[in-house]
Amino acid sequence: MVTIKALDEIRPEDLWREMKPAKDEFWQDLQEKQRRLVKSLLEGALEAEMTVLLEAGRYRRTETRRGRRNGFYERDLVTQYGIVTAIRVPRAREGEVERSVFSAYKRRQAQVDLLIREIFLAGVSTRRVGETLESLLGAPVSAQTVSRVAKGLDREVQRFHEETLEDDLQYLFLDGVSMRLKVAGGVKRRMVLCAYGISLQGERRLLDFRLHDSESQASWEAFLSQLRERGLLGKHLRLIATDGASGLHAALQTVYPYVARQRCWAHKLRNVANLLKRSQQQECLEGARKIYQAETRQAAIKAYWDWARLWEHEAPRAIECLRKDLHELLSFFACPQEHWRKVRTTNVIERCFREVRRRTRPMTCFNNDRSCERIIYAVVSHLNNSWKDRSLWKFTH
Repeated sequence: MVTIKALDEIRPEDLWREMKPAKDEFWQDLQEKQRRLVKSLLEGALEAEMTVLLEAGRYRRTETRRGRRNGFYERDLVTQYGIVTAIRVPRAREGEVERSVFSAYKRRQAQVDLLIREIFLAGVSTRRVGETLESLLGAPVSAQTVSRVAKGLDREVQRFHEETLEDDLQYLFLDGVSMRLKVAGGVKRRMVLCAYGISLQGERRLLDFRLHDSESQASWEAFLSQLRERGLLGKHLRLIATDGASGLHAALQTVYPYVARQRCWAHKLRNVANLLKRSQQQECLEGARKIYQAETRQAAIKAYWDWARLWEHEAPRAIECLRKDLHELLSFFACPQEHWRKVRTTNVIERCFREVRRRTRPMTCFNNDRSCERIIYAVVSHLNNSWKDRSLWKFTH
């Protein structure tokens, strides 16, 4: 027997150590109670809905009755609380009933489909999504199911391409980004034409994107014409920043001929570097950067001629590459000084597509245009939502 003295000598921390871990029994029990409660609420709602539909409760005789019951069938439903099994769904004899709780043949709650979509768009492969959710929901999710849920984005993508645009932009950035797609003959590069704008209120927006085979004049003209038809007339545009593609500039001459253009300094310096020996690149490019770092347009022109005289004998092709576009490279000096750094390149679009590339890295390449558009739209939508009510303060009036 254990004496009173022996009990007094036992410390509480010793008793705690001897207790066996509950192994999450509390949380498992709580989840089971949640599922039972959800099942009870669903069955109650379905019964009430049937009563309203027939205008008569069970075993009740009324003159306004619209039909008769026909027993029950059982349905499993995957919810955000886990899988709820054997839900009793009342039936009517007069055909199939359209229900507000869940539609016919529905096996997953709408929130579960949303969860599947969000995990997929976050960068998890279709197979890994199923493995991840099985432990959480208690029900397997196949790769085919994940693909079908992701296809639900197609309607949203179409709405995004067609919604009306506000004509309140002061800066427009245009660039093309290449993506890899599977085609019948193997893997092919496709160009994603992108438009990004900054409004008069300093709001950032990714306006639209379209897949094309190339950055030809026809492709850009179709893309820009659609932006104009959707409302972007360009009445307040100060500057359009581009990567310098000849097809894009020819299209701008047709669609927005009276808006000043800014050649991207990042693209231009890469072109200059390609015309230099490796031993020349660092010193020569440092001198070229002093041109756009000048305090005024006149100082930038002087910096160009100083740089050109220094390198005209060693790198004449690099000098000519920059000289022929110098006028458009210096267009940003006509804008407020606090805007210069932002508007002299198209880097904003490249930064946005870093997230697209991160998301698509596990996929290697897309199966078709639609799968590519879904992923790009998801990233674009996320960025636009994150920028709402977060104006660039240097761009506000």
